[in-house]
Amino acid sequence: MPHVQAHGISLHYLQVGSGPHTVMLHGLTGNQAVWHLKMVPLLRDAHRITTYDLRGHGRSDMPPTGYTTGHMAEDLLGLMDALKIDRAHLVGHSLGADVALHFALRHPDRVRRLVLVEAGIPALAGHRKNPEWEGWAYWAKMLEEFAGVQVPRERWTDIAYMVRQSLQVPIIYGPASGLPRKQDRTLRLVEETTIVHDYEVVGELTLDNLATIPHPKLLVYDQSSPYLGTYHALRKILKNATAVLLPATKYRHFGPLEAPEMLVEHMTGFLEPEVETSRASAPQASWSGT
Repeated sequence: MPHVQAHGISLHYLQVGSGPHTVMLHGLTGNQAVWHLKMVPLLRDAHRITTYDLRGHGRSDMPPTGYTTGHMAEDLLGLMDALKIDRAHLVGHSLGADVALHFALRHPDRVRRLVLVEAGIPALAGHRKNPEWEGWAYWAKMLEEFAGVQVPRERWTDIAYMVRQSLQVPIIYGPASGLPRKQDRTLRLVEETTIVHDYEVVGELTLDNLATIPHPKLLVYDQSSPYLGTYHALRKILKNATAVLLPATKYRHFGPLEAPEMLVEHMTGFLEPEVETSRASAPQASWSGT
């Protein structure tokens, strides 16, 4: 299984296809399989696709710390350097979209275009701490429907607790659909690392700095997503962005699995072949912070 070393940790990756480099980043507690189940087969004829497991996920190393979007952006830099990818389109889902934005902020000359699917954005996490945020009710309903778990209302905002309960939900996609999840590694990630805390660290990925990222962006959400508040905020904040709402799906947040054909259709129109320019003429953005 191919791995590269990035900042002292081993990252598991896969590469397929031919065409412009396109790197795909999965979401929290997921792995790169989210792309390979349905989307990679639709994209590989026109893209040189690189997928990888974020630190702590899949078959990548699980250090005890370093799970902010800033840390993960530097992991991506190490991966691209090791694989000699000079510039790439970045496609991110949920946490992966946040990491892609942070990478574009820090390393604008390494990015061509950004596809941002259901981005969460640490700087917008504050409103999700409200017990009335619709995402908590959605999450609790899914746990009751698919795992028979009754979540006490007072535990809705406890992310670590909710993630642990979610591990009781059977696999719902792919050839292993209906089988129990392998819980050990995800439990270790939640209980033995700083990821729950780091997930909300803003760092330099502030709303003001998000507005300075110049690259063309495709912003995609499910029209019934619990993150629609973030969608509407990003539509106002991001420059050079095309916003798309996909028709409502059953799980409301997993377009790469539930609406891959529609997502790829939008991506295909957006990630058109471009004439490569020198790094000196690539977009340059400024960011503040240390």
